[in-house]
Amino acid sequence: MCGSEQDYITQAFDKNWIAPVGNNIDVFENLLCNFIKEDTHVAALNSGTAAIHLGLLLLGVSKGDEVICQSLTFAASANPILYLGATPIFVDSERDTWNLSPDLLEIAIKDRIAKGKKPKAIIAVHLYGMPYKVNKIRNLADKYNIPILEDSAEALGSKYKGDKCGSFGDLGVFSFNGNKIITTSAGGALVAKNLETKNRAIYLATQARDMAPYYQHSEVGYNYRMSNILAGIGRGQMEVLENRVQSRRDIYDYYKDRLQNIPEIEFLDEPKDYFSNRWLSCILTSSFEIRERIRLALEKENIDSRTLWKPLHLQPIFQESPSFLDGTSEDIFQRGLCLPSGSNLTEEEQERVISIISYVTEKVLKLA
Repeated sequence: MCGSEQDYITQAFDKNWIAPVGNNIDVFENLLCNFIKEDTHVAALNSGTAAIHLGLLLLGVSKGDEVICQSLTFAASANPILYLGATPIFVDSERDTWNLSPDLLEIAIKDRIAKGKKPKAIIAVHLYGMPYKVNKIRNLADKYNIPILEDSAEALGSKYKGDKCGSFGDLGVFSFNGNKIITTSAGGALVAKNLETKNRAIYLATQARDMAPYYQHSEVGYNYRMSNILAGIGRGQMEVLENRVQSRRDIYDYYKDRLQNIPEIEFLDEPKDYFSNRWLSCILTSSFEIRERIRLALEKENIDSRTLWKPLHLQPIFQESPSFLDGTSEDIFQRGLCLPSGSNLTEEEQERVISIISYVTEKVLKLA
């Protein structure tokens, strides 16, 4: 927390607007619009997962449909597909960004069309804040007339060719969970191209109540709106967003500067025209064994690190889903590690992490 959040929360209490309506929500949505792109329209929701669910609904996904989804991502990217009774079709990653492979995406689209099941939507993810191949994915989506739901849950502040993530899809999604660049403790947002779509999202997010002098509901609705209290936290967080992004990038740069000469460690560089918020600083090791030695050595010193996302096509819940793979995501999962990356991480704390990684890799070299 940066300090202003409490002021906005106090305002909400003083005005007695605690429910999912109030000035904080309106201001927070406007701040997000101005940050992402001026002609966007944002609906503040209670989670990024809710935003994906509503996004799929707004794109017309229903029972029996198929939705293409990046395999190397968190389960929340695909779970809402199942909420709707649809089937996820998983597509592997490419090496440049670790995101949706354009080549495999087209293969998947052609295969599903040939089988009479043209995908209803594409969920493309900016993994760990690194933008996906925006132009190539957009060209394929337009070629086959399939809308994109842009999962920017990890990418607030990231850019491609100077434009902000969240503005590239037919609909965009953000998450403000406690581990994100900024947080509302829990929360998310849906980004729309027009006001009509935003209003439709809010209608569905507030139990789909009809315009009547009594409670009437003609379709199924959801309890997905963000509260005025949480939006107040978001207002305060927006004041420091640029600083948070710079902090994460500085942390990544420090790790890379200190570790890049170790042969067993590899970093994901930004391709030309890409700007990552570096939500998490991730490394690839030269083998699964070395990754595990590093992870366990950090754990022994009470330092938390995480493996990269386990690909969804390997998850038990999705084991029956069709997949189009070339082994990239499985390799990244086997060798990848997320290092401590919090915005308030100190140089001294980073040095602890770096010294342990250096010690483990040096020991491995000696054994070799």
